[in-house]
Amino acid sequence: MTTPQAPSTPDQTWGAAPAPGAPQRPAWSPGKKIAAGAVAVAIVAGGGAAIWAASSSSASTGSATGLGGMQGGPGGMTGGLASALHGEYVSSDGNGGYVTKITQTGEVTALSATSLTAKSEDGFSKTYTITSDQATGLATGDTVTVVATESGTSATATSVSDGATGGQGQPPGGGQGTPTSGAPTQTG
Repeated sequence: MTTPQAPSTPDQTWGAAPAPGAPQRPAWSPGKKIAAGAVAVAIVAGGGAAIWAASSSSASTGSATGLGGMQGGPGGMTGGLASALHGEYVSSDGNGGYVTKITQTGEVTALSATSLTAKSEDGFSKTYTITSDQATGLATGDTVTVVATESGTSATATSVSDGATGGQGQPPGGGQGTPTSGAPTQTG
């Protein structure tokens, strides 16, 4: 069985003048324009309310601290970053370029005056180049938070904090953990 098709009409281009002889479409009435505007406002308001609700849920408690002791981790984000065991991120090097940074919280499994190996709860293990000042006061078995700059396969610690909470109140890699005196911060 075949279905009869409507006679072929030339394709119309969006915004083009109607074909000669085509029926004129009525313009929207003022009531339809107002209704369409009200729907648009409702959609925007609903989206804004959803974003506000999602962003203010746990951030308002003030108890979630993440990497570097910031509320919820880098950028003030909440959720998985507050309990991150290890991760990698890119930041500015201050000279128009970028540098890859690593952060890890874990147990010290090997320690010398020039290197530290940390193992996170999930089994991730990494060895970092450290200074003797960063090693002061640490021992195998301690829980540490390390922030390091990665270059190729080597990672050089920019800060080492004794304890799982890291240096509180400072951004990742912003000198957390090791104050200018060189003594590690004892946080845990």
